Amino acid sequence: MAGWITKRPKPPLLIASTLLVPGYVDEHEVAEIAGFISSLHLEIPCRLLAFYPQFYLNDLPTTSRSHALRCRDAAKKADLRNIRIGNVRLLAEGY
Repeated sequence: MAGWITKRPKPPLLIASTLLVPGYVDEHEVAEIAGFISSLHLEIPCRLLAFYPQFYLNDLPTTSRSHALRCRDAAKKADLRNIRIGNVRLLAEGY
């Protein structure tokens, strides 16, 4: 499937999304995920999604801006070419 990434860039055939849940998903885990994605294809779009506490996980904080930026930087080190932070309006200023 990764071979089709360049054949169909828009809309992307595959987007890898990672929910940045504070206390569960940090920059080290994102680096591992990004390494796996980059081993498939460097052009796979990667989205780092801000977490908003609701329902079962309502005792956790919203993803902070600094957490999201650290995770983005970790993903960039894996040489992925299309990394974006999603749900930016949900990002908190700190924990």
